Amino acid sequence: MMSKTIKIRARLKGDVTEVKMLIKHPMETGQRKDRKTGKKIPAHFIKEVDCRHNGKPVLTALWSGGISKNPYLAFKFKGGKKGDTVSVKWVDNQGQSDSTETKIR
Repeated sequence: MMSKTIKIRARLKGDVTEVKMLIKHPMETGQRKDRKTGKKIPAHFIKEVDCRHNGKPVLTALWSGGISKNPYLAFKFKGGKKGDTVSVKWVDNQGQSDSTETKIR
């Protein structure tokens, strides 16, 4: 499955799986003003990131406007094997979402 906003990699190192991802998203707080118009830029940020290993949750992140643009997320978990599936899905405050999956290498 190809995602337009998520790049993900999962590698097995010993008995620990290391997952790294980059999510393309503006992550606007709603506090910043447009330089040209002077109007506030509407809030637009990821609220939840759900990461799973073979369909079982391994990480749920609850975010707000305090996260930087195009966030990078990395985490580790035990119990993964080469060829297992790691999936990620995000949902933002405007109802947009994206998801993807990769195999552990």
